Amino acid sequence: NFTDYDAPKPFRRKAQGTFVTSILETNEQPADIFRAFYPVLIHALSNLGIIMVVRGDEVDAHFMTMEQGHYVVSWDPSRSEADFFAAIYNRLAPLATSQLVINNDYIPDLPEELWDGDEITRQVTWAGEQLGKLNLLPAPWPIQDLLSERDLRHVMRLFGIGGLSYGNLSARRDALTFWMSASGVDKSKLYEVGRDILLVTDYVPERNAMVLSVSPKVKPRRVSVDAIEHFMVYREHPDVGAIVHIHAWMEDIFSTEINYPCGTRELAVAVSDLIRAAPDPSRAVVGLKNHGLTITGRSLPEIFERIDGKILAQVPMS
Repeated sequence: NFTDYDAPKPFRRKAQGTFVTSILETNEQPADIFRAFYPVLIHALSNLGIIMVVRGDEVDAHFMTMEQGHYVVSWDPSRSEADFFAAIYNRLAPLATSQLVINNDYIPDLPEELWDGDEITRQVTWAGEQLGKLNLLPAPWPIQDLLSERDLRHVMRLFGIGGLSYGNLSARRDALTFWMSASGVDKSKLYEVGRDILLVTDYVPERNAMVLSVSPKVKPRRVSVDAIEHFMVYREHPDVGAIVHIHAWMEDIFSTEINYPCGTRELAVAVSDLIRAAPDPSRAVVGLKNHGLTITGRSLPEIFERIDGKILAQVPMS
């Protein structure tokens, strides 16, 4: 989708699986290129943005992801154009061919005694408050203020989201189910079951859908797009009792090699592989390239005790 800064052209998909990359060119690089061009990515309804900054004989291709990732592929006359575009393709292709698992199947069978939550949901609420106190929840981008009513309906219809929020957390309820924060909500205010916290019970690969047990009296929101990742980890590692995902970093950690989009099976598999290889999968810290951290623990309080004083706000980009 070739577009421009002053009048971003939206690409309206006909199917959820269509991956859209918007490309624009500029001769000037703003002091904060991410803040200048991230709204263009949203206006263009894109999964990825590539901003070509032309500086005389040199070109920088700035990649921007919906997860606030930002990295650069550069070209100068000493390098062949074929090598430059091959490098761009190699960064783009794995993202464009990844498989989203963001559909939700709502089953109105949540036991009545769980309609107001339980001790585990209260831990989720507490953990979200801690993320807020630690300033680990970037302000959501208000897409409702950036998109036209028509484009917002389009995004809602395809992806079921009403906002862009960052970070998520979950906690195991039993051997097969776990509570998880909803998508597009303020993670520091996770109070209501069904609206802010949902019970994930299964995964249906044929429909790329997560199964949620909900109260028949609540209109539920969608669960976080990373539910497939958490599902894989909980099912493989019975000792994992909680998972926290934040847009931050820690020193001396292993990281995924490709910055797959959130909510894709490929990202879930990559994270699961690294957790499996950790000395103790139930207490692992995994870096998500150009994105953030996934942290496992025996419980949410145990995770926060382990990471206290070790979090770096800046995620390295490469």
